[in-house]
This record gives sequence, structure tokens and C-alpha cells, in this order.
Amino acid sequence: MIHKPIPIPVSRRDGLKALGGGLGMVAFANMLGGVLNADPLRSSANPWAPKTPHFPARAKNVIYIFLRGGLSHVDSFDRKPVLDKYDGKPLPFEAPRTEFTTGNLMKSPFKFQKYGQNGVEVSEIFPHIGNSIDEFCMIRSMITDIPNHGPAITQMYTGFPRGGRPSLGSWVMYGLGTENQNLPGFVSLAAGGGSGEGVSSGFLPATYQGASVPMNEEDPQKQIQYLSNSKLSLEEQKRQLTLWKSMTQSYVNQMQSSPELEATIQSMEIAFRMQTEAPRVLDTRQESAATLKAYGEGDFAHGCIMARRLVEAGVRIVQVYHANWDHHTDIMGHKDLAREVDQPIAALVEDLKQRGLHKETLLVVTTEFGRTPVLNVGGFQAVANGRDHNPYGFTVLLSGGGMKPGTIYGATDDFGFKAVENICHVNDLHATLLYTLGIDHERLTYRYGGRDFRLTDVKGKVVKDILS
Repeated sequence: MIHKPIPIPVSRRDGLKALGGGLGMVAFANMLGGVLNADPLRSSANPWAPKTPHFPARAKNVIYIFLRGGLSHVDSFDRKPVLDKYDGKPLPFEAPRTEFTTGNLMKSPFKFQKYGQNGVEVSEIFPHIGNSIDEFCMIRSMITDIPNHGPAITQMYTGFPRGGRPSLGSWVMYGLGTENQNLPGFVSLAAGGGSGEGVSSGFLPATYQGASVPMNEEDPQKQIQYLSNSKLSLEEQKRQLTLWKSMTQSYVNQMQSSPELEATIQSMEIAFRMQTEAPRVLDTRQESAATLKAYGEGDFAHGCIMARRLVEAGVRIVQVYHANWDHHTDIMGHKDLAREVDQPIAALVEDLKQRGLHKETLLVVTTEFGRTPVLNVGGFQAVANGRDHNPYGFTVLLSGGGMKPGTIYGATDDFGFKAVENICHVNDLHATLLYTLGIDHERLTYRYGGRDFRLTDVKGKVVKDILS
């Protein structure tokens, strides 16, 4: 190797000092997790550059729909006829511990109808998904660890019930990068009552944090905060950014490693590039009247259309968020919320199919836990027919992205309280999701605080029975 001479004369003492300081900074960065592990996925200096997966992938993108609050599986996709028989009677075994006091069994107030080639029973509040049920793979044996919203939501996003860990989207970005360098590779759409949830990069470099986009702006230029606030022309902004980057990069070079500053540079560059592409991609008004009608009205429908447009534009992972499924006092509240999400979810599947995106896009429809088959009788006033949190068994829907359509995996007991067959933990779901993207969940690690961390912590198995 030919070494170029150092252009500026340096004394031997200063040279040794600089060399020692540089090695010290590298070692310190490694201790903090600033140096990535040697892994086939880590192949580029650009943290967002597309990276080669561990093995051939089934899916390229993910749309992660999160129904926050606890969708009741026994009132939606896991009918339990025995509840009709024992309605109002005590549970014939000791009830597992839940967050609030519970009472006797309660049948679903909703009727169920058989759909699809396999006659899958789906609640009357989800008729559109029912008509598309053959496109879904259904896991009826999901479990999580804690019957409380905060930790359960955190675990569904990060694989761990306590805060501080990177989100699923950040891990995917860290592992695979993204195809479109003019848009964030990880976007969260607050489409139904909330924002900014599940986007943290935790201890991963800040450049992998998700971008949270609200749904309450008619002007797509204003949907991402500050995107349209600059009074400078693009050419003036470009010159300003070039100067700022040069000055900042000089300081980064002196520091040997500065993940925060490097992430800031990346953010400024992407913000500049987004000004030309983001408004076009986020502008759902460009859709045909037929497409808008197929999705229906409302923020969530708008969010589902936007999610499709984003993955179509090369965004790696999009979260669509819908809140307020926490019906302790009256489960009939599910009916109104289902009306908001049922048609858009079914339309999204059909839209992805028509555009040739379904096979390469994994659609996940999940919640943080299910709900009990018994009445919630404590902790609230005016309780009528509500249900408490149930982490022991609930349902997740998957479609596209290498999933086996028309499959039902696992089962809860006769009353719908606990998963009893092919139990699937949150870590198993995440391991399977990464597998569809071509990632070995045990090899996607990041060294932090002296040990290697991963999305699935020290657990997780790929559920290969649901893969096509």
C-alpha cells in the first residue's frame, strides 16, 4: 500500500499524541456502540444505503398497522361459541391475573359469519376484512408479558417491555437501509389519535430513528413539520447546506467519531432532499376517485393510502397507528372503531395486489394484547359489558410478504383466555418478520454497554409454518 506524505509537518511527540488519541477514541466509540459489529449487512459508509440481506428475502417492505389499546380477539377474529353457552356464569377455572378485577363470562355482543374458502368466522364489525380473509394469515396464539398498556406497547414495538430499546423500524433500517434516499426509510403515520410512538432508535445511531408524520394537514407540504418554512430557494439552501456540512464534518473528523453530529448531518441532508419528493408522495389527492372510494373516508383511510404510496416510493417500513381500543366499560365501542379501520385495511391489501406490491410487502395488523372473555368489574365507573386486558392470548393478522394466505396458526382455549396451541411470543413474531426480510434475527446485533443486543433479546424463533 502506498502512503501519501502528511502535508503539514508534525513533531514526533505531536504525531504520537494524535495517534494515541485517535486509537483511544476508536476504543471509546466501540465501548459505546459507535462501531458496528462485523456483519454482512454492514457494507457501506452511508447508513441508509441499501444492504444485502443475510439470505434471499421474501419481502422488501413492511406496513405495520398498530391498533393501540387492545383489540378484543373474541369479538373479532377468534370466535368462541362456548361463551354463548356459559354467558353470565363463572369461569370454570381460576382466572389468570389481569390488570383489574374481573367477573363472570360474557358472550360477544356481535354476530359472526363464515368467510372464504375455509369458512373462517369473522365478526360482523369487520365485514370487509372478512371478504378478504383468504388473503390473510392469522396467528391466534399471540402472547405478551405484561397486562399493562405502556410495557405491552413498548414490547410490541421494541421486543422488550421496558424503554430504551430501538424500535422494530429502527432495527430494520439498521439492517437493510432503504431504497429511496430522498425519503426517510422509516415513517410512522399517526392516523388515529396519537403521534410519535414507536419511532425511537434507542441506543442505535440516531440516524435510524423514525419520522413521525401527522394526518391532520390538508396541504402535503405541511405534513412534515418545517418542510416548507424556509424562505430560501433550493439553490440557496443547497449552498448553505454545503457550507454547514463542510464545517460540521471538519469537527467530526477532529473528534474521530461523533454519532450525534453525523446523524444531524444526515437529517439535514434528507430534509433538503425531501422538499422535492415528500410533498408528491404524501399527496393522496393524486389518487383516482375510485381508489379514494375503495379506502373510504377518515384519517386512518388516508394513512393506509399514504402507507401504500410510501412503500411504492421505496420506503422500507411504515407504521400506521390507530388508537382508543381500550374498552373496559363497554365493548360495543369496538363497533365504531372497526368501522374506521375495516374498509381501509381490506382496500390496502387489494391495492397492493393490483399494483404488484403485495408479494414484496408484508402487512402486519396487530395490537398490544387481547381482551378477557370475562367482564371487567373493577377500576371503572358505570361498567356495562367491558373486557379487561388479556396478554395470555390474542390475534395478529399478516398478509403478503411471503406469508401463507388462508392459514390459521395456533389457538386459544375454549373460552379465549389463554393460548394453548403453537404459542407465539412477541419475540417470535419479530423473528419471523425479520426472516421474511432476509435477516437472521440472531445475527442482527449491536454492541452497547458491553454486550450485543438484538430486537429479539435472547429469545425468539421463526414461525416457519406460516411462511409460503
